[in-house]
Amino acid sequence: MNLQPQLSGESKGFYKLSWVQRIGFGSGDLAQNLIYQVIAQYLLIFYTNVYGLPPATAAVMFLIVRLVDVIWDPIVGAFVDKRHPKLGKYRAYLILGGIPLTGFAILCFWTGFSGSLLYAYITYVGLSLSYTLVNVPYGALNASLTRDTDEITKLTSVRMFMANLGGLAVAYGIPIVVKSLSPDGKINSLESGNAWFITMTIYALTGLALLIFCFTQTKERVVMDEEETKQVKVSDLWKEFVRNRPLRVLAFFFITAFAMMSIGNSAGSYYMIYNVKAPDWLPYFAALGSIPAFIFLPMVPAIKRAIGKKQMFYVFLSIAIVGMAMLYIVSVVPALKSKVWLVLVAQFIKSTGVIVATGYMWALVPEVISFGEYVTGRRISGIVNALTGIFFKAGMALGGVVPGFVLAFVGFDEKSTATQSPLVEQGILWLVAVIPALLLMLAMFIISKYELEDDVIDEINREIEARQAATSNDNENEIIER
Repeated sequence: MNLQPQLSGESKGFYKLSWVQRIGFGSGDLAQNLIYQVIAQYLLIFYTNVYGLPPATAAVMFLIVRLVDVIWDPIVGAFVDKRHPKLGKYRAYLILGGIPLTGFAILCFWTGFSGSLLYAYITYVGLSLSYTLVNVPYGALNASLTRDTDEITKLTSVRMFMANLGGLAVAYGIPIVVKSLSPDGKINSLESGNAWFITMTIYALTGLALLIFCFTQTKERVVMDEEETKQVKVSDLWKEFVRNRPLRVLAFFFITAFAMMSIGNSAGSYYMIYNVKAPDWLPYFAALGSIPAFIFLPMVPAIKRAIGKKQMFYVFLSIAIVGMAMLYIVSVVPALKSKVWLVLVAQFIKSTGVIVATGYMWALVPEVISFGEYVTGRRISGIVNALTGIFFKAGMALGGVVPGFVLAFVGFDEKSTATQSPLVEQGILWLVAVIPALLLMLAMFIISKYELEDDVIDEINREIEARQAATSNDNENEIIER
């Protein structure tokens, strides 16, 4: 496959990509979601009901692992920015990090040491460190493919389409596969341990194959010179955070948005099993968390052109809040409680808003990278993605920490596979609807502070390319004079 940019009608840096290249890049996010969405949606219920950890113990572990990430992510960001592996500056880590990520993902769902907190820590920490080694370079890879904002919008739409394809495969497929392999036909019992292990093995190996495909279809074109990267340090992360205001806005949006998603996703299984009392409908409920992506993400470029990116965030975040309000009402009004179809409609509406808003925010990462380059003259993609990774993982951590502590507070009985007390049901409902809705309102306020409209970022990118062209011409003239 030809990986060279199409040069006709392009200015330097503003490359156009083929559809195969876009899909190839997006397959990297599909791969990561086949692994990490299992962690986000099902690891807590696996730990509490299958592996045998108390909810509060699991919550503390999620928090500690995220604290480790705060140290590890900037180290990885600086490391990948400074180095130029022969396999590619960023894409090399799809392989180098993908292999250990696959191994740890499988081991996380092995019950050979069931109940052992030490084993849970070792495997979950290993998975998280490996995930960073893939995810930070992958995020930086996006900004290294082109400066063209329209191309980045298309690339992000394809990426999020593929990511949600992975989310759908996890949300719908995991409960069905585990249930079919489990001796008692349940996903939340001690007997389902081996079924979880086999299922995760299938998903993780598929993810590794997709990472390899992503590696073959991508190539870095917009990167710093090797001489410039020698100066990159871990401390650059904090310097960039201080001087790059759009990055700060985006970082806080990340933590809020991913906290909202993670809390709702972690509680979704509990909600369908114990509140709605329809465990057989869990695959459909979970699938509706991804299905709107295939309807609305292809429309994102047109919607953004029509109303602007800020307004697009406002509209779809509001839609998500409406869906969450419906989930709450359906669950508390006695006449509506038995109507599972209403729960599914509410989930579809909520997911439509969440998917578009949280999907498009990844297109803002190359923008804040370019803004930093405009201000400082250095394009430190790895550092910036490490920083957004810290906030992304902080949000993901809340998806385990908050539900774990809430379930412990309301007295969740991990040995019960069918019923819980009314107080527990109320706690689960807060996790599914109330807390995520409050976080979405905060996210709307945060994104209102984002300043890089399309015309602004396009002008910034043109100025950067003009500077580089002028510098190149000066160097050539200097050589001629000598």
